[in-house]
Amino acid sequence: MPELLVASRNAKKLKELRRVLDDAGIEGLSLLSLGDVPPFPESPESGATFADNALIKARDGVAATGIACLADDSGIEVDALNGMPGVLSARWSGTHGQDQANNELLLGQLGDVPEERRGGRFVSVCALVLPDGSETIVRGEWPGRIARAPRGAGGFGYDPIFLPDGFDCAAAELTPEQKNAVSHRGNALRQLIPALRALASS
Repeated sequence: MPELLVASRNAKKLKELRRVLDDAGIEGLSLLSLGDVPPFPESPESGATFADNALIKARDGVAATGIACLADDSGIEVDALNGMPGVLSARWSGTHGQDQANNELLLGQLGDVPEERRGGRFVSVCALVLPDGSETIVRGEWPGRIARAPRGAGGFGYDPIFLPDGFDCAAAELTPEQKNAVSHRGNALRQLIPALRALASS
């Protein structure tokens, strides 16, 4: 059975990809996470763009394992901050992965910004790199605006302060199913269906 390494240790990302594959009727593809393969040196995510970082991770995975590798880099872009935090989203407050501190800093920076200028979007760029060196890069977006205060207890990252277009709630108040159907990562993954279908049948 063909294998696909997902360059993540996040079980939610594997479940989301599995759901996309199932919805597309793609069978015969064994999904592996970084926890399923021998450890290997991972390059720092030092790229200037989401695509740069996704490619760094995917290329590392293929080089270390010889298995086709899918990686994503994601974050939030805020119009009033000229697209920042962008690739710095996970460490906006200075320390990687401090969700509450990141949210508090972003809300503070937007404290006096009026509603009409609080637009933004979640972005996910996925890179699929095959052992033959071929690369596919896709970008998914989820537009919305930044709330005045956190709402909801679900999700992670900036979900509590992101009000997606078309919903009267924060992303953190959506069910996983609602979120996956419209999210930036779901949108990106669905663009990879032709390539993933080809991999599954290889």
